[in-house]
Formats: sequence, C-alpha cells, structure tokens
Amino acid sequence: MPRNTTIGLLAHVDAGKTTFAEQLLYHTEAIRSRGRVDHKDTFLDTHDIEKARGITVFADQAEFSIGDSRYFLLDTPGHVDFSPEMERALQILDYAVVIVSAVEGVEGHTETVWQLLRRHDIPTFFFINKTDRTGADPQRVLAEIRQQLSRDAVMLPDLEAAGAGEELQAFMAERDEQLFEAYLDGSLSDSAWQEELLTMVKQNKIFPCMAGSALLDIGMDSFLRNLEALTSTGYDHRLPFAGRVYKIRHDERGTRITYIKALQGVLKAREELTNGRAGEVITERITRIHKIYGAKTAPADWGAAGELFAVTGLTAAMPGEGVGALQDHLSSELMPTLKAKVNFAPPVHLKEVLHAFQQLGAEDPSLNVSWDEALQELHIHVMGQIQLEILEQILRERFNIPVSFGDPEILYLETINNTVYGCGHFEPLGHYAEVILKLEPGERGSGISVYNQCHPDDLSVGYQHQIVQVLQDNGHHGLLTGSPLTDLRITLLNGRAHNKHTSGGDFREAAFRALRQGLEQAENILLEPVYGLKIRINTDYVGKVMADIQQASGSFTAPEITEQTAIITGTVPVATFMNYSVRLASLTQGKGSLSLRVAGYQNCHQADSVIAHKQYDKNADPAYSSISIFCAKGQAYSVPWDEAERHMHVKLQR
Repeated sequence: MPRNTTIGLLAHVDAGKTTFAEQLLYHTEAIRSRGRVDHKDTFLDTHDIEKARGITVFADQAEFSIGDSRYFLLDTPGHVDFSPEMERALQILDYAVVIVSAVEGVEGHTETVWQLLRRHDIPTFFFINKTDRTGADPQRVLAEIRQQLSRDAVMLPDLEAAGAGEELQAFMAERDEQLFEAYLDGSLSDSAWQEELLTMVKQNKIFPCMAGSALLDIGMDSFLRNLEALTSTGYDHRLPFAGRVYKIRHDERGTRITYIKALQGVLKAREELTNGRAGEVITERITRIHKIYGAKTAPADWGAAGELFAVTGLTAAMPGEGVGALQDHLSSELMPTLKAKVNFAPPVHLKEVLHAFQQLGAEDPSLNVSWDEALQELHIHVMGQIQLEILEQILRERFNIPVSFGDPEILYLETINNTVYGCGHFEPLGHYAEVILKLEPGERGSGISVYNQCHPDDLSVGYQHQIVQVLQDNGHHGLLTGSPLTDLRITLLNGRAHNKHTSGGDFREAAFRALRQGLEQAENILLEPVYGLKIRINTDYVGKVMADIQQASGSFTAPEITEQTAIITGTVPVATFMNYSVRLASLTQGKGSLSLRVAGYQNCHQADSVIAHKQYDKNADPAYSSISIFCAKGQAYSVPWDEAERHMHVKLQR
C-alpha cells in the first residue's frame, strides 16, 4: 500500500497559503490549472463566502501523490476568528507547513499557530513566501523565526541538487552529540546525513525552512523534493480499526457527514463503529464512505490507515473524539472569549433557528449554543466580529433564515477558591434521591472534572453512573453572574435511593441541588479571559505603551530593547485590550506590530462592577436551586441550603 501522509498548511491571514496549496496540487498533477484567490477560482476555497472575502474559512482537503507516496493536504483558516477550525485540523496532522510572508515576517497568528504545533508535537516545515514582493527579505524573516519561534530553524538547500552541505551538517551536529563526532571525523555519507536529517525533523529537533514565491512558482519544485525526502509515516492497516473525527458537516438534505482520519486498520462500509463518551459506548453502522477531493466526493468501499475520508451513519461522534479501538477525546486549546445574542423575528420560528444552530454547533462545538430559558434568548460563543458576519451569511444562504447578532460581550467564567461539601435531597411525593458531593478548586484551565468515590454498598453502580453523567454535562453555572463554571473538581462521595420511589430524573435533581448547595458555601470567584501580548515598537514609544498596558490593568516583563526596537511581552484583560491595535497604529504611525493570543483566564480585575452590571439573581434561576425537597407524613416541604445538611438521611463524613 502507498505511504500515506497528512500535511497541514497554516499561516497568518494573507501570507499566501491558499496560493501555495494551488501550486502543490498543480505540480503533482492533482489539478490541471492553478487557481488564484483574486480570481476566485482556487481548488480548495470553494465556498461562496471564501471566494467573496478572499480568505479561508473552512479547513478543506485535497490529495496528491509523489511517486509511491500519497499526501492528504489540509488548507486551514488563517484568520484568528476561525482558529478552532484550524486547531481541529491539527489533531490529525503528520507534518505541518507554516507559510510566512517574506515582507511581513512572523505575525501575531503565526506565533499562535506555532505554540499549538508545539503542544501537539507536530514536525514542522517553514516556507518563506512572497520573495518577489518589494521589501521581501528571506534572511531577515529566517532571523525572526529563529528569534521568536525556534532557534532550531535552518534554511534548507535543495537536497536532491546540493545534498546536506557543510553548513547544514554543522547545524545538525550542534544538536546531536553522536552527529558531532561523525561531523568531526567525516564518517557519514551524504545519504546518511539526509537519513539523520529526516529523523531529526520527525523528532522536532530541526525545523527546515525554504523560500520562494508561490504566486510566481519560485521554489515549489525544490520544496516538493525536500518534502518527499524528509517525511515518513508508519501506519499499519493490519491492526483493528481506530480513527479520529476531525470535522462534521451536513449536506443539503441535512444528512450528517463525519470526517475521519484512520490511524490504524481498515474501515469498510456497512461495518459497525463505536465511540465512547463519559463512560458510555455508542455503536453505530457506517452506511457510506466517501473520499474527498476539494468540493468533490467519490464513493469508496473502505478507508485504510493513514487516509482521510468521510462517512455517513454516525450521529454521536464529535470532532476530536476517537472511534473504533481509540476511545478518547482531544480537547481544544483555543476557546472563544466572547458571546453574542442571536436576534430573529417572526415569521422566523424559534424551532427553525434552534435546528440550524444545532447543526452548526455539531460542526463547530466551540459555538457552545445555549438557550436561556429565563431570558428566552439564544446565545453563542464566538472568537470575533468576522465570525458573526460569516455566521449571519451562512444562516441566510444555507438555511434561508435571516438573523442578526447583538454586540459581542466578554465571556466570563466562575470557579471556587476553597473546598466545600454539597448536599442535595429530592423527595416530593413518589420520588426519592439523595446526593453528597465534594467540590474542590481545579487547576486554571482544567475545566470541570468529575470523580467517583461512592461505594456500591451505599448506592447502586447504575445510579452512580447517572449522577456522574449529570455532573459531566456542560452548562453548569455559578452564583455570581450565572456564567459557566470551570476549574472545578467534583467528587461523588455518597448517595441514597429508595427501592420503590426512585425514578429516572430524581438523581438529576438531587445532583444539581448538591452542586448548588456546595457553591452557596464556597468562596466564589469571577474569571475573565486574558491575552498574552507581544508588542514590537520603536524605542521612542516604550514609555507610552507601557503606560497604556498598566492603565488597561495588564502586566508585562522588562522590555527587550535593541538599538531601535523594543519588544514588550505581557498579559492583559481581553475586556480592556480588544481594540488596542487601532490605538497602537495611531501611536506608532502604523509601524508598530501587535500580537495577541488568548492565554486563558485569570481573576477578574473588575469583578464587583461586572457582577453589578450582570444583575444575576441566583435565587430566581429556574434551572438550578440550592433548596432541597424533603417529605414527611405524605407532604413535601422545602429546606434552604444552609439547613440541608442537618436534614440529610446520609450523614456527611468530612
């Protein structure tokens, strides 16, 4: 079978990534003619939205071959608003190619991409593009890559034409003791040096750089030869099938299409496939398999290890989840920091809008679509304004639903700062459930994790699973502003059921009340999203910019100052720095550069004012109650949270 390799193209917007993809496909005879972004005829940016805006919004794929090697190519979005789509593609890459403009150099999103590639440990090539443009300086950009991204980046010659020359050998020898000895005594042949280079690239010890112009077809043949020489994979089709879901789409009839990267084995049409979520194993039958070529598809009988393909028949698997022999889930690093209200009016019906957003939410889980029953409002989470504009267009063109969005608001989160115990009891007439939980602060960025220390002698395993499932579901929110809960460790300690009266939803009610009752006792904290920032400016502006950062409640380290340039790195709240690029451009006459990346959450710098503005009434939230319900002499009665522990049938053992 051919060697299968998945390559991802990543870049800051407008670095020439899609033009580069066109050249790869043309040179390998995968397409007959090269499209151009400005001509709106590229092979991969096929959506009308992408053609109109000239940017990649969706991670589309193609396939090309070099000899016996087959490459699956993913062209990922370069705009920061579509970073979650890009990150989902990263989870299945064997190698990445980062495109950097020879004029603009390393930009804000380039650094975000680089950090994600390092977290996922993906071997990476650089292509310094647009060398034909005025102001292009590949050597300056190589120096930026080494300074800002990795000192292990090296400009690579055409290995087929020049081999691993003296300079490259010395660079490799500096990074490997055994190679250093071989370099000194000259004991390795040129082919052996190339084998060692392949290994070092795969182990992320070296990051090869090449330069050229995709638009003018300069350097493309050399890039392809080096790509073939320095990539290797070892997928095994003889093992039981295992794959990872990396994308969900729906066709014009609403049929769900699941995109899978096969990591081992072979999957055939009509076979059953399992995926596990929260301890539950779901088995579904594959009805069809399709191979994907840009906007076109072709039916197939099977998909083998190392291949990308799409299937129908799966309704439960989500992006990032393993299927078959792989039962895990890769979480996303890039999460939205804004939320927006969805506005619509008659004759558009709520059911239509919810149906559309259910599909969109399956395709992009980061949207986190939610219906606020109390406010009768639909909310989504987004990365930025451009994403809202794209969503508005998608809803109009794909679903024929006119909507608008409210102004994006900061997405706050809540957590706790101490360990507490929560008690919940639900016993209206004919029902019975009791739950005791332990709540502890989790590490920042850890989300909600649920553990079970309940003994089967105290509560049957089936009921324990019900409670754990309820607690693992998304949507729990805090007491301060009603914002989502995060960074929380929940442990099920004990519970009690009734042989006759306990029914399906009783433990859901008791678990919610136990969680809420625990929060009532806790020291609750409001969290806000923050940016990690890097500002590159002339030294004349250092004082003003540092004053701006301090005024915006940010922090920074001592600036790195050269003769004319200063680099300031730090952390700032999203709420105060969202639009700083406009001020920086004005301050520096457009010569300063700003890099912002979402760097997680920190304690809110203006918690009191945010809480006051939200006006959230914890006692009026219909979805959660800290009040337990008990029953005596056939009559149910309420017990407030601060008295619940005293009434519990199972005594809390701290």
